[in-house]
Amino acid sequence: MLDIAAVGEILIDLTQSGLTDQGIPRFDANPGGAPANLAVAAARLGAKTAFLGKVGKDAFGAFLKTTLEKNGVDVTGLATDPVLHTTLAVVALDAAGERTFSFYRDPSADVALCQGDLKEDLLRRARIVHIGSVSLTADPARTATLSAAKTGRAAGALISYDPNYRESLWPDRETAIRWMKAPLPMTDILKVSEEELPLLTGEKDLEAGAAALEELGIRLVFVTLGPDGAYYRFRGQSGRVPGVKCVVGDTNGAGDTFFGAALSRLAKFPRLEGLTAAQLEEITAFANKAASLTASRHGAIPAMPSLEEVLG
Repeated sequence: MLDIAAVGEILIDLTQSGLTDQGIPRFDANPGGAPANLAVAAARLGAKTAFLGKVGKDAFGAFLKTTLEKNGVDVTGLATDPVLHTTLAVVALDAAGERTFSFYRDPSADVALCQGDLKEDLLRRARIVHIGSVSLTADPARTATLSAAKTGRAAGALISYDPNYRESLWPDRETAIRWMKAPLPMTDILKVSEEELPLLTGEKDLEAGAAALEELGIRLVFVTLGPDGAYYRFRGQSGRVPGVKCVVGDTNGAGDTFFGAALSRLAKFPRLEGLTAAQLEEITAFANKAASLTASRHGAIPAMPSLEEVLG
């Protein structure tokens, strides 16, 4: 039995890491992609995870596969495209460590993930099937991602969803909102940032936005609040758990670490309905600490903590 099967994009984050003596930006080639990040974050925290996605038949693709393997992620669902290259994302950082993204992705391997690439036995064996919205930007990956969620749900898995909004990947805001909303009716656990909440609900207020999501049938909602921690709503009850202060290296991967940490704990519960308020507070605090450790370092996957670090 798997704890989490994550479906979607895996790519190279060319992350700005400083300047040369001549003032030229320096970029490190870090492994990334939100679902892949989440699979690694959860694996480092003790969960059994698998990743389903697609890379190119190139040096970056081989590096990404090795990275997943070294972190204990099952890669039997990682396909290789014989023609298209592995996706690149250039991640520039401002003085506060906040990110801007530019994608080299039209076309590229992650978008070419199709239904025929999906290892359905992984989806059927998972306690949680996790998807994100970047793979919803174009077909065939869009159809494959939604199909994976449907397959997992039919087999009794919980569906977790992270609607990452990357404006440059969409033709317009209206199209983004339409497809980012598409998985909501089959989502059990949702993680959304405070900035993304209005896109899905039209509400800026945390209580009103989370309540609107709950009315759609989403059982557990997390709203990440950056350094202020996280808000949750579950079975009509809500709360805030403060963040853990840190000196920011960069924030890349912090949200994925938060959700991976939370899912690594939630996967151990036989039924979501059995969660108590105290347990949910503990899970959220655990996820906040994991995210703060990632944010205090550079890169996404390279910055993710071990279970010992989070519990220490």
